[in-house]
Amino acid sequence: MCDYSLQHVASRAAKVQDRLITATFPNSITRGFVAVGEPGVAVCLLPGTEIAFDNDVECQSAFRLFRPRKIGQRLARFRQVDVNQPSVHHDALEFPDGQVVLVTRLRPNQTATVLQLPATARGEAKADTKPARAFPS
Repeated sequence: MCDYSLQHVASRAAKVQDRLITATFPNSITRGFVAVGEPGVAVCLLPGTEIAFDNDVECQSAFRLFRPRKIGQRLARFRQVDVNQPSVHHDALEFPDGQVVLVTRLRPNQTATVLQLPATARGEAKADTKPARAFPS
């Protein structure tokens, strides 16, 4: 998914082995991912997508006067938060230690690789959609 604030930005879906860079988009205060060699095109991740950063992840502190905060992690799974609130950022990364960071808070120019897409995005067989049969009483 791409955050609500990127509705007017060109985008494409992430692919396994995509090389990504965190970036701020033109005419926007939102940060997200672009592919190496495709500046200005948002790369949208599906919930469950796993990515590996080249270095420990850094994000902006709550107050911009303070130094960036180091997460101390390199692996993350994409997820969405606060989906019932329409005008807030939803795109986030969850790290193995349980930390959750909004994508828009990531420092620009951090590089990562898409390791794995969620099973439904890879086109694997979907669960049986037949209605469940009632057990005899």
